[in-house]
Amino acid sequence: MVTGAGIATALGIGWDCNASGFRSGKTAFRPVTLFDASRQRAKIAAEMDLPETLPATRLPEKIEHRLNRAARMLLHAAHEAWTQSGWETESRDGGIPVVLGTTSGEMSLGQDYLRQAIGSPQQFKRQPTRVAYYQVQRQALDLCDAFGFQGPITIIANACASGSNAIGHAWELVRNGRAEKVLTGGYDALCHLTFAGFDSLQALAPTPCRPFDAERNGLSLGEGAAVLTLETLDSAKRRNAEIVGEIIGYGAVTDVHHLTQPHPEGDAAFAAMNTACTSAGITPERVGYVNAHGTATPQNDATEAAAINRWAGEHAKNLAVSSTKSCIGHLLGAAGAVEAVACLMALRGQWLPPETRLEKTDPVCRFPVVREPTDKKIEIALSNSFGFGGANASLIFRRWS
Repeated sequence: MVTGAGIATALGIGWDCNASGFRSGKTAFRPVTLFDASRQRAKIAAEMDLPETLPATRLPEKIEHRLNRAARMLLHAAHEAWTQSGWETESRDGGIPVVLGTTSGEMSLGQDYLRQAIGSPQQFKRQPTRVAYYQVQRQALDLCDAFGFQGPITIIANACASGSNAIGHAWELVRNGRAEKVLTGGYDALCHLTFAGFDSLQALAPTPCRPFDAERNGLSLGEGAAVLTLETLDSAKRRNAEIVGEIIGYGAVTDVHHLTQPHPEGDAAFAAMNTACTSAGITPERVGYVNAHGTATPQNDATEAAAINRWAGEHAKNLAVSSTKSCIGHLLGAAGAVEAVACLMALRGQWLPPETRLEKTDPVCRFPVVREPTDKKIEIALSNSFGFGGANASLIFRRWS
């Protein structure tokens, strides 16, 4: 069971503003202000307006001042999930595992360290702090300290499937009886190094991305975090907790076709969706909505569409599909976690997230891409996340009533 869900994106911080944005298809792209993008082809991203103050936690003020952008996003999302769940920091909860997905962690600190080391090699001010907080486990440790528990920490850095893999791993811990509760999610912040890297691959679009559009021309980057509190049904009932939704399936498959290019027929994506359905004990016909990976790159969308067509079969013509990256961009390691929350929002609110900037759907899509705000009764949603290196993951969620 999901008993808490926290989210922070360019649409805002918190469930309400993000649900409103996803439901209306609001786009959150703007010119980059976090760094100088004048030498890049693309100059837009879905940046967050991050508050200067953090929510109240157990972290001392001196530690809060050391936290950089990604850690702050993560704490905002975690605080909302923790508060919503009603979890308490007691001795019996001291072993709550933490499973997080990220690709960049605090990459900006490594970037700043390198710039100072090259530009002023004899100047060491702030460098030790950058080294300490650049390490990806640091954000998870600060998260544990913030809420006062000491459980095992697992960090999954599996490209753009990281967030989904983290949630899937957490689900398996609960499902297999290895933990009664798990805190899980994903996070990533924009930084110049990551932005320039994607731009050098000519993967970024100069205008806001349009997944599954016949004239799509690349992805747009965003930033954010999402955190879920997972627990057994018995635990949730014992506490009389409000249940946000249920995770019922997870599939993870590796595509060995190419380091960055998916198999043209989407074999691994097809297998990931099938594996998730098998673990959930359902057929594709039961799925009412697919939150697609949908990056808006020519090859990714064509491959994913082929995989969805093949997986859904005749059901494809009735299957609602959209990519919320059209609203908030590609959040890399955070994408799967944020899109998991978007699925929970759609199930809880009984609506479909539209792609309002879509102009002409690619003919390869045998399924209807949601293009305008739509209310619809859906009981089960599937979310896809695919990444470089062949990481493919699918999660399945069910409405709780």
